Amino acid sequence: MNAPAGKRPEELRSHQWYGTEGLRSFSHRARTRQLGYLPEEHLGKPVIAILNTWSDINPCHVHLRDRAQAVKRGVWQAGGFPLEFPVSTLSETFQKPTPMLYRNMLAMETEELLRSYPVDGAVLMGGCDKSTPALLMGAATADLPAVFVPAGPMLPGHWRNEVLGSGTDMWKYWDDKRAGLIGDCEMTELESGLARSPGHCMTMGTASTLTAAAEALGVTVPGASSIPAVDSGHDRMAAAAGLRIVELVHKDRKLSDILTRDAFEDAVTTVLGLGGSTNAVIHLIAMAGRAGVKLTLDDFDRIARTVPVLANVRPGGQTYLMEDFHFAGGLPGFLSRIPDLLHLERPTVSYDTMREQITGAQVHNDDVIRTRDNPVASEGGVAVLRGNLCPDGAVIKHIAAERHLLKHTGTAVVFDDYRTMQRTINDPSLDITADSVLVLRNAGPKGGPGMPEYGMLPIPDHLLRQGVRDMVRISDARMSGTSYGTCVLHVAPESYVGGPLALVRSGDTITLDVDARSLRLHVDDEELERRRAEWTPPPVRHERGYGALYNEQITQADTGCDFEFLARPGKVQDPYAG
Repeated sequence: MNAPAGKRPEELRSHQWYGTEGLRSFSHRARTRQLGYLPEEHLGKPVIAILNTWSDINPCHVHLRDRAQAVKRGVWQAGGFPLEFPVSTLSETFQKPTPMLYRNMLAMETEELLRSYPVDGAVLMGGCDKSTPALLMGAATADLPAVFVPAGPMLPGHWRNEVLGSGTDMWKYWDDKRAGLIGDCEMTELESGLARSPGHCMTMGTASTLTAAAEALGVTVPGASSIPAVDSGHDRMAAAAGLRIVELVHKDRKLSDILTRDAFEDAVTTVLGLGGSTNAVIHLIAMAGRAGVKLTLDDFDRIARTVPVLANVRPGGQTYLMEDFHFAGGLPGFLSRIPDLLHLERPTVSYDTMREQITGAQVHNDDVIRTRDNPVASEGGVAVLRGNLCPDGAVIKHIAAERHLLKHTGTAVVFDDYRTMQRTINDPSLDITADSVLVLRNAGPKGGPGMPEYGMLPIPDHLLRQGVRDMVRISDARMSGTSYGTCVLHVAPESYVGGPLALVRSGDTITLDVDARSLRLHVDDEELERRRAEWTPPPVRHERGYGALYNEQITQADTGCDFEFLARPGKVQDPYAG
């Protein structure tokens, strides 16, 4: 029953539940016997919570039920006592209006679960878009030793002689169908070929971007973020995480030791150098805030000008998918190409320094992970825009846009909500041309609600038939990381709360200039004030329940869309277990 070298049994946090002489400890031990455990299995050992986001309706995580067994294997081997906890599953595919509405709920659940149970450390199992930031936000606030186990990308899709990227090729072929280039038979075949194994999207979408960010932060075992979900190496990685968490408990290396300002700057550098998802901007700002680090849009813009895009992975790149990235060297190989842009002396869950973690890493395919003298793009893949239309900022993934649209002036066609846009986008009376600027409002944090991924507005059918595949689109919504196009996103403040986007009218002129980092509405201030005086707030989306709490507490996109009462500084007392 004695712990390995490190913490003595009485120094473990779980000791106050199990090791004292009072009635409560007697009860806790008795109830653990009720669970079927011998005293020798758990007393005096680090108790490790395995937070599992598995569910039957989350295809990205459907294999995590099995991976939890590998984590347990590692924990047992290292002398710990694993306990698996089911937590909310955030399925990007099925949860409506968007799992972003529930990211903070999972974060809150994670924090309170780790605080309220006899837990010494945690293994966090997730990967689908919102689960990675949610788990890390909650664990950072609880501040125990923790290791993140990424769900891993699915296998590449296949259709006829095409290699498919989930999400990215879904948008492409759906547009082809609307343009009349393919029909129902082809679409039926694509349904069975687009996503052919467990795991999250195998493009550099939000899931792969965020798990790479987690690895760059130092909270995974090395190389974990790109291992394909069904590869046997994924099972071994999960077991290694179980081994590692027990060592972290004995070292007392908490998340606060790892999630430093330097770590978040390196995560931003990584995301931008990968050509990653714009969603990472919101999530990293929120994650940093939970760790007591103030990260802003200006940090993203500053770092973007210093880091090239080296990952030739769709949709920012042209050719490859995550399995190719993994076997080309994965994130360790990628980071080995930009060591001068990183803070290498900071600790990770596996090493005392990031320098040690990437020592010896190699790149095995220079077309998948490019060299510095042959980048996919000369600077980071996300640009931050400012202007009278977005005084608190907006973002654009400019490497996934058509070059000729990055400086563009056009006439606005405005949609007040997503349903209206769906119903009327093909209305000839709107007179939409390839030069028009499509504007969607009331799709932000409060207006969505939850800021759904509506930002890749569809191009009208008649333009698709003419061969148009990109237009300037502006919204206070988000966009799937698997998407592409000249889409200005996260306009802040959002229209629902009276931001300038609420004042735009069809026929107004808008200029986008990515090089100048500018987004401007060509309407004079006097006219805007007149419009503002006429504006009335939209109706409340939720009058009760979680939605009402969300509406009351959610912050804007530029500050991470966290709940104000969760993001504010302050300590929470650990529970008394006696």
